[in-house]
Amino acid sequence: MTDADITSAEPSAATTALSIDDAGALAEDIIENVEQVIVGNHGTVEQIVTAILARGHILLEDVPGVGKTMLSRAVARSVDCSFKRVQFTPDLLPSDVTGVNVFNQQTREFEFRPGPIFANFVLGDEINRAPPKTQSSLLEAMEEEQVTVDGDTHRVPLPFTIIATQNSVERNRTYELPMAEVDRFMKKLHLGYPDEDAESEMLLRVVGHHPIEELQPVASAAALQSARETVSQVSIEEPIRRYVTQIAGHTRENAVLGVSPRGSISLLRAAQARAVIDGRDYVIPDDVQQEAVSVLAHRIQLGADTAGVTKRELIEDALEAVSVP
Repeated sequence: MTDADITSAEPSAATTALSIDDAGALAEDIIENVEQVIVGNHGTVEQIVTAILARGHILLEDVPGVGKTMLSRAVARSVDCSFKRVQFTPDLLPSDVTGVNVFNQQTREFEFRPGPIFANFVLGDEINRAPPKTQSSLLEAMEEEQVTVDGDTHRVPLPFTIIATQNSVERNRTYELPMAEVDRFMKKLHLGYPDEDAESEMLLRVVGHHPIEELQPVASAAALQSARETVSQVSIEEPIRRYVTQIAGHTRENAVLGVSPRGSISLLRAAQARAVIDGRDYVIPDDVQQEAVSVLAHRIQLGADTAGVTKRELIEDALEAVSVP
């Protein structure tokens, strides 16, 4: 992939929005397609698709073997666009992710060789196994949809989504993600173990050929980009905006580190996507409430005075304490 290929991968600046019904139908098609592979996690799949529509990135944290990587692959294969996987390891370098300038002996010039970050969907597998310096190579792309190497800036192809996975065990063999990076993930989600029926169904599906191998795209990159444009145009009235700022304010008053303004923006964007999935072109308080925990909880750091209180509980307390408009 050359630098010219990167440029051509970007859609036109004037993206045409889909109708609310069409955008909602696209989301449902992706959800149903992913559920041909992933069993018993409808809520999590819906949360991921909501984040993608809202132009967000997703962090999946759980124990090994519950399907984090498979879920990420199924989502990426449901859209006809580019997909790259980065296996994060302790010896991975930032240039292994972003790319590097290489001297061309024939042209006597340096050429940019793009790294795997230049794809519509990027799977960062076990991201916490790489040191913070390598983890931080994602920061610019996640926030600004571009990568700067040796002073030259290169745009990533749109739509652009990073889905990262990390283990919640083996803490002595992993690195903590920098808070600046954690805050750039719109949602942090957990799969958990399947119940008995779901696990039995999953075993039935994989005894032969794994269903991921036969999964076909149900949406194009252009259609997904248009659906994102639809979400961005969903109306948010002033009382809803104030409602979100008061929820964020509650966390700042009751935690060592509360929700950042970036977190408030992410919550509103996720609420817009939730409204589209529910067939509306305006946000209601229920949209905010449904998205609050997955969008806000991972951005909080608790202190000694909040011993016994979880991050989830603090967000739920905020939803109870703040008056609904």
